[in-house]
Amino acid sequence: MDIENRKKESIEFGKNLQGADVYYRDSWECDYFSINGKCFGMMTKDLITLKNKPEDILAMSDLYSDVSPGYYASKKHWNSIKLNAKQLSNEEIRNLIEISYNLVLDKLTKKEKNSILEGK
Repeated sequence: MDIENRKKESIEFGKNLQGADVYYRDSWECDYFSINGKCFGMMTKDLITLKNKPEDILAMSDLYSDVSPGYYASKKHWNSIKLNAKQLSNEEIRNLIEISYNLVLDKLTKKEKNSILEGK
C-alpha cells in the first residue's frame, strides 16, 4: 500500500466534506481534520485516528489487526488505523473519515450545523 497516496486521498476527501478543513498542525506534528474548530481526525506519518461510535471501537480492533483503540486519544471514542493497512481499502478509510465527520457534525448546535450545511 502506498502510504503517501493514501494520505493525499484522505486529506482531499476530508477537505471536500461540507465545512471541513484539513491542515498541518505543527504543534502536534499531524494533519488535523476539523469542522467548526472541532477535531474529527488526526493523521501522522503512520496512523490516522478517527472518531467512531463507542460500540464500534472494540469491534473494529477485533476485526482488523491494523486498527486499534485511539492512540493518544480516548480509547472509548477513537480508532487509530495504520496507514499501510492492507485489510482496509481506501474506500473503507474514506467511509470511516465520513463517519467521524458526521459524529462531530451531529454534536454541533443546530445553528452551527445549519450554517455549515447551508455553506455560510
